[in-house]
Amino acid sequence: MREKVNMASRGLLAAIILVIATTFGVGAEDDAAFNPDDFRVGLEPIATGLNQPLYLTAASDGDGRMFVAEKGGTVRIVQEGQLLDTPFLDISDRVGSEGSEQGLLSIAFPPDYAESGLLYVDYTDDAGNTVVSRFTVTDDPNIADPASEEVILRQDQPFPNHNGGLLVFGPDGFLYIGLGDGGSQGDPDSNGQNLGTWLGKILRIDVDPNNTPDGQPYAVPDDNPFVDDDSALPEIWAYGLRNPWRYSFDRETDDFYVADVGGNQIEEVSYRPADEVGGDNFGWDIREGTACHEQDPCDLAGAVDPVTEYTHDFGCSVTGGYVYRGEAFPDLQG
Repeated sequence: MREKVNMASRGLLAAIILVIATTFGVGAEDDAAFNPDDFRVGLEPIATGLNQPLYLTAASDGDGRMFVAEKGGTVRIVQEGQLLDTPFLDISDRVGSEGSEQGLLSIAFPPDYAESGLLYVDYTDDAGNTVVSRFTVTDDPNIADPASEEVILRQDQPFPNHNGGLLVFGPDGFLYIGLGDGGSQGDPDSNGQNLGTWLGKILRIDVDPNNTPDGQPYAVPDDNPFVDDDSALPEIWAYGLRNPWRYSFDRETDDFYVADVGGNQIEEVSYRPADEVGGDNFGWDIREGTACHEQDPCDLAGAVDPVTEYTHDFGCSVTGGYVYRGEAFPDLQG
């Protein structure tokens, strides 16, 4: 992320804001059904009293609760429009949140959460390094046990920015973990193209305790794209990313979209169809969007073009988005 754009500061609100945003149109069933000129953005507060909210999600148990990750290390519950007084999870004693891009960055619930009671969080520790951990809910469904932490993986961070930090369970039930390129400016260690590091990547792992080897916190899926490549880390699912702050799967098609935060030139959104294998190279640090990064001309062979990009004349940091599959706005379908 550029130094002048502070993603965390966008969460420094006293309320969570629901934003009805445009989607990018790839995979739409009927592009002609949507007229952008007729579309307006609406804002609706859905909860107040939060402190630096960074991420909102729902559990997979279908009870309608919303879980909000606060930067300082707490997860709050919004239930029937009310913010519950007691945090669902408080790990502020182990979260380092001094940097603008550090803190408790996301929370994810596996498909079997209603039965397993397991949940996963991504945070930066007091040393500024990335930690992905598993916790267990207590007998009270609104309280998770902070002492139940099982560390799934750690990643040293050379700089305090570009942590990524999003956890998402994909339609295949595996956990997808986003990590930025390690920070500073311009990827000084060339992590984006280095398959020997998790930095600048999206990882794909199996965290179901029933599938993991004895004593291991996770398993690597057999169909991961680099599982048979001795020169690459087997957890890697996609690479060439600068700071994949947010990504999502289309709930209907299972297609994958990632918003990769740009540097001084271009913000981009990239796409992978559900019927293609992983292993995509999204181009960083050879290029930023479709523009060469440091060397021009540059070798773009094998890199996946973004489906949309924009310069900073249009807007600042790309934050993320979803393909709309709701019922309230039929014209936005797809």
